[in-house]
Amino acid sequence: MAAQLAIEHNAHLIGTALTNLPPRLLALSGLDPSLPPMQAPLLELRRLADSALDAFDQRAAALGVLSFERRRLEEEMGLGMSLQARYCDLVVIGQHNAAHPLPGVRADFPEYVLLNSAKPVLLVPATASQAPTLGQRIVVGWNGSAPAGRAIASAIGLMQRARQVDVVVVDARAQGDLHGAMPGADLALYLARHDIRVNVRDIDSHAIPGRADPGRALLAAADEAGADLIVMGAYGRSRFREVLLGGATRTVLRSSTLPLWMMH
Repeated sequence: MAAQLAIEHNAHLIGTALTNLPPRLLALSGLDPSLPPMQAPLLELRRLADSALDAFDQRAAALGVLSFERRRLEEEMGLGMSLQARYCDLVVIGQHNAAHPLPGVRADFPEYVLLNSAKPVLLVPATASQAPTLGQRIVVGWNGSAPAGRAIASAIGLMQRARQVDVVVVDARAQGDLHGAMPGADLALYLARHDIRVNVRDIDSHAIPGRADPGRALLAAADEAGADLIVMGAYGRSRFREVLLGGATRTVLRSSTLPLWMMH
């Protein structure tokens, strides 16, 4: 998917592999005799990173990406990726797969990058097909929040190329005065000024069978629309509250089988 976007938008693609060992830990291991030496595991971690980057080079070239490079970093994965993201337009990462976790990758890696990169993140689901379409039919989750506004603004270029864009407002009446008299109408006008025509849907999560959940309602709407991408904000309220109470971000991150374009 990253290669596809790079080709379509004439973008530069960077493949990043991290050893998952912070530089400060490497420095301390050489200074403090009580700490185990890092040289042996570091060599193996570098070998694994280089092997992954070799595969990246081969894949990018085979797919026809015209401009790409590789970077191997000595850093913890979440922090390293978040820092690198600040010099890019978009971060492309994989969904956490609880059934097949990657060794050394923190379970909250996607959430950490979302909260700390300050850039839009494209989250690719573990079930993504080998030849996906991306951005032909887009569902936009709109709740009036600042993160949702940032995510939508960052995806304007993608939405201008789409064949269909649906703005889905879930439980508008429960969100106070964020939407005005006609939920989604102001956003539709904003997007129209960018030559993006949208359909607006106002749905009630209580109408979905089972416990009311805005995230499940958004996923159901995306499935009904035949979407190949969901654009939405991440953690409109504090992450701590979402962990305690549940929330759309948490549900979608765990359950989506569609790529997610998100921003905090």
